[in-house]
Amino acid sequence: MRDVVEIALVAAGAYAAAGLLFAALFVTIGVNRIDPAARGAGLGFRLLILPGSALFWPLLLRRWLRPGQEEP
Repeated sequence: MRDVVEIALVAAGAYAAAGLLFAALFVTIGVNRIDPAARGAGLGFRLLILPGSALFWPLLLRRWLRPGQEEP
């Protein structure tokens, strides 16, 4: 059972690390590509979306890689 917990913690840590790295790139570059209304947004807005970007990074990465397609 201890091995399962350790694997889960390592997986959660890897997800969080990937999320933080992605969020740093996303709030500086990516948000402008997916949401034209975010162009020119200030630091406060970018800090506000940082935690959500880190949490939902797989969904946002998919949108970032296909910016011309609308999600249903």
